[in-house]
Amino acid sequence: MVTPLPDARTQALGRALDRSEPLVGLLQRVRASRERFDAIVLLLPAALRASVRPGPLDELAWSLLVEHAAAAAKLRQMLPDLQAALTDRGWAQPAIKIKIHPRGSSK
Repeated sequence: MVTPLPDARTQALGRALDRSEPLVGLLQRVRASRERFDAIVLLLPAALRASVRPGPLDELAWSLLVEHAAAAAKLRQMLPDLQAALTDRGWAQPAIKIKIHPRGSSK
């Protein structure tokens, strides 16, 4: 299978992003948030996985976004295990915050 080459617009956007320090920093935080999520997702009960998404990561906290209060309550119970999994992977992790953020919400 051949992977299609990106078109000129995609390449131009990539170059612009590479030259913008604020955007580079943002992209790095997005990738780091996703890597942390990938490290814990299999610890989540299967029924809960679809309700949880990686959220913002900064020097103070990493947020997990959940669709409803029941998912938030379950995640809060799991925080020690999630934190341990991240620590085992070598992330000196800031606090994990749980935020209710339904899909499609613009907040």
